[in-house]
Amino acid sequence: MAQGHYRFGQFSLNPVERQLKHGEQSVELNARYFDALMLLVREQGTLVSKERFLDEVWNGATVSDEALSQCIKTLRRQLGDNAAKPIFIATVPKHGYRFIAPVEWQEERTASAQTPTTRLKEHSSPYSWPQFLMLGGAGMLGSGIAGVLGGLFFGFVSTAQPLQNGMGAISILLVMLAITTLVALVGGAGVAFGIAAAGFIGHQRWWQPTAGGALGGMLVGAVGKLLGVDAFHLLLGQSPGDITGAMEGTLLGAAVGFGYWLAVRVRQSSSAQRAVMFAISIGGFIGVLIPLLGGRLMAGSLDLLARSFPDSQLQLNPFGALFGEQGLGTISQMIIGGVEGALFVGGMITAMMLTDRQFLNNERNAAA
Repeated sequence: MAQGHYRFGQFSLNPVERQLKHGEQSVELNARYFDALMLLVREQGTLVSKERFLDEVWNGATVSDEALSQCIKTLRRQLGDNAAKPIFIATVPKHGYRFIAPVEWQEERTASAQTPTTRLKEHSSPYSWPQFLMLGGAGMLGSGIAGVLGGLFFGFVSTAQPLQNGMGAISILLVMLAITTLVALVGGAGVAFGIAAAGFIGHQRWWQPTAGGALGGMLVGAVGKLLGVDAFHLLLGQSPGDITGAMEGTLLGAAVGFGYWLAVRVRQSSSAQRAVMFAISIGGFIGVLIPLLGGRLMAGSLDLLARSFPDSQLQLNPFGALFGEQGLGTISQMIIGGVEGALFVGGMITAMMLTDRQFLNNERNAAA
């Protein structure tokens, strides 16, 4: 190991000298507790299970859970940490502990050097091309999965009513799956690669991924609407009207970008499940907001298409009837929009977070 020490907050941890300092003052720790702190700091941001503590700190010896609890309690006391509002060591109930403070490695010969195995901040350095492609592809995949789920929903709603001769429920379901999945993939690609492009200047501030997602969503929404309207004019001589476009794409893209930024930060000090819930709630809010602003997501656009062509088999009226509306009214669109937004944003962010974590783990393993 290179000569140097870890830094976190006002503390420095020297693995060679086996010394913990607060500023210039030494902090007393026995050998076993020092090893436990080293394990936590070395695995910054990663869950360290109780089993790992027992294997690597107690060398496989049989000890009670109380011994580990006392160790963590002592470490917190020496670090001035608070279990209720931790800034260094967070408890993951029934699983283990995680060191949540930013950690920096400083070599003696170059005080600012940092090892690849520690992360001062996630996304604090610009992306590489592989990371750009991986993150964008992951977001696109997540949006595609959301599109499949949406297609199943719209397909089942459309087939819940009598169909005209020659048109089967399976055919309608397959068509809806194809349409919603294709639209979601295209929209997700624009948003995800917009966010990934912002990573070339780092994700240190919330507005960078937010702006990248909004710009990607706006471009895809505007071009998609233009081509869609022109295609209907060309093939059928009329257009359905104000289908999903730049405004909806901008809002959803911004929601994905901001939700991704927020989810990464939440993940540093909380569980992945909570991070995903943040993302889903943001998407659901935007999905409800868009109909209130006069916009349309997939359900509203499909309903507009169905009303523009009277012989269409696509009917979403049964859903509107549940809320006492004639057809798909504002309330119905808000409810479905909330579900659409939650699926789209939640699916994209979940896939991007998983890929991002895998990329960081691969970098760490390659540098080990």
